[in-house]
Amino acid sequence: MRKRVVMVMMAVLMGAGATAAMAQGSKCADCHFANPDAPRRGHMSDWDRSAHGRQNIGCEKCHGGNATSFEKLVAHKGILSPGDRKSPVHRANLPTTCGSCHAGQLMEFQKTRHFQLLKTDDKRGPTCATCHSDVGDTLLSPKALESQCNACHGPGKAAPRPERAKNARAMLESVREARQLLKQSRDMIKQVKDPQRKAKLTQDAEMVALELKFAVEAGHAFVYDGLQDRVSRARTKLTALFDSLTNPTAGGAVKPVRGVPAPWTAQAQQR
Repeated sequence: MRKRVVMVMMAVLMGAGATAAMAQGSKCADCHFANPDAPRRGHMSDWDRSAHGRQNIGCEKCHGGNATSFEKLVAHKGILSPGDRKSPVHRANLPTTCGSCHAGQLMEFQKTRHFQLLKTDDKRGPTCATCHSDVGDTLLSPKALESQCNACHGPGKAAPRPERAKNARAMLESVREARQLLKQSRDMIKQVKDPQRKAKLTQDAEMVALELKFAVEAGHAFVYDGLQDRVSRARTKLTALFDSLTNPTAGGAVKPVRGVPAPWTAQAQQR
């Protein structure tokens, strides 16, 4: 009996190992990491640490090529240099390449003067990598975003509009704050014992998350009316969610998480 249990456990572990191996199935990355002479080692390391790397979104998704082969000529077939105008990772083509997964952001970005500059190969036109790096591993802080915008729109720069950078920072700060409040609400929902009430509160939290997702997408138009509207909706939903969590008549109050403020109430509604 004991031997049978051991054999079953080994089979389960081997199966799990095989699944994990399949999940890490980017031969592009395996080969480039194994080859000390492979170009742009830092680029590979950045990818490995990024959300793309963690989710096993392999090199071929952006660069092309054949990720099923370790044979160099086969693996690299069809790959073009980033400097080639036809390459999917040429700076002018990055929005379309990234937009194959990030459709909402692409739709908003296509409305912008930035996108028009890229289409004409104007080097002043920022692209996805300008803010998110070559492998999409960067999420700018509000201060970093303001600095990036001021590189072109600051006083004395090519297209001075200093209020743009200031507004961009303020809008990103509002998104970050709302995300913090959403995290707090989710931590509080974990304390709810009633399954039905917990399911309803979880659904309400997901609606807030959806509003924030749309807010971030709208922000890629670099005109912040849409983002502001979405954040405002998220705050309204957050206020209602917090009221549900702390209202004793709604199945028992839940204590706010220690050490984290709960600025939903009147203070939040005044903003």
